[in-house]
Amino acid sequence: MYSNKPFFTYAIALGVFGITNTEFGIVGILPKIAEHFQISVSQAGMLVSMFALIIAIFGPFMTLLLSGFNRKRVLISVLIVFTIANVFSAFAPSYEALMIFRLLPAFLHPVYFSVAFAAAASSVPKEQSAIAVGKVFTGLTIGMVLGVPITAFIGDQFSLAIAFLFSAVINAIALLGIVIFIPTLPVEAKLSFGKQLTVLKKPQLWLTIATACLFLASLYSVYSYFAEYLQVVTGMSGKVVSIMLILFGASGIIGNIRAATYLSRNMLKTTILYPFVLGIIYLFVYYMGSYTIPMIIIILLWGAVFTGGLIVSQTCLTSEASEAPEFANSLFVSFANLGVTIGTTSGGWFLSQIGVHSIIWSGIVFLLLGLSCIVVKIKFFDSNKRSQVSNEVHQ
Repeated sequence: MYSNKPFFTYAIALGVFGITNTEFGIVGILPKIAEHFQISVSQAGMLVSMFALIIAIFGPFMTLLLSGFNRKRVLISVLIVFTIANVFSAFAPSYEALMIFRLLPAFLHPVYFSVAFAAAASSVPKEQSAIAVGKVFTGLTIGMVLGVPITAFIGDQFSLAIAFLFSAVINAIALLGIVIFIPTLPVEAKLSFGKQLTVLKKPQLWLTIATACLFLASLYSVYSYFAEYLQVVTGMSGKVVSIMLILFGASGIIGNIRAATYLSRNMLKTTILYPFVLGIIYLFVYYMGSYTIPMIIIILLWGAVFTGGLIVSQTCLTSEASEAPEFANSLFVSFANLGVTIGTTSGGWFLSQIGVHSIIWSGIVFLLLGLSCIVVKIKFFDSNKRSQVSNEVHQ
């Protein structure tokens, strides 16, 4: 099924932005939530960690459960739930009620992503699928990087309720776009649960899952403490750091598109080169981090490479389970969240035990582990790809 409608992927991407903003945007208003409900900031932080935990645990199972339903109806249903949940969150009478309104849509978060990636990939010829998925990833990039400062600004300028209603409006607009621009998406060949689960028997899939998880851990072991690093090491003020976050996100959008293009040309070569490129960026951050002007240039490059890691990980994982694309995408979403948790924890340990400057080495360690998984996979399971790499080296 190839779509001729120009707004197909953009409508889906807007939904990705709305859902991602629902997950991460709340980070920018945690102090206001703590003040409003008279709780500690760490207690308010449970609204974020519990959301991610539900995604990591239930993602694949929820996707399997809904895998036989019309994809368009699934996308619409998920956005309806997210819209209503954000409206209820805006007027939650207590912290406990807010927690419930937050956690209920979390069960459907990975379902939307899984269906969105699969629908985007199937809407174009196979050789263009990475580019189509890259457009959807743009919504994820904007939601992850710009959602926090945007939501924080709205919360500061208006109110806590308006900040939640912002996410509700975005999800509602995306819902309308999907209703108008996306044709019906029936499941042409429904796979049984057992058939989809058989992909888990492939050892090369688990190596790819490990690679994706380690790449995400590398990204977030450093990025989670981005603001702290710039303030302590580079000596930037809070306002300048906010500008750097926006700059990081803007370059990330461009990097997302470029990574999709490279993947469509040569997925294997792009995947192998990625950890080397990110590793070089990390070394620049470590050795040039105390210089403001060089650091601004590095941030532009860092943002572009950062978002490239998301689509590289997703494309590699789904390519190993092409017979069950939605289930494979749900595995990516779940293990990506696990990678974020591992990376954030590791980076926090490096920061507290050795110092903020040392978090770069946490990222490099995970990169090396991810690269090792790629090498093992190619050596033992991809003899044809090994020949491909050999030919590319000699060219």
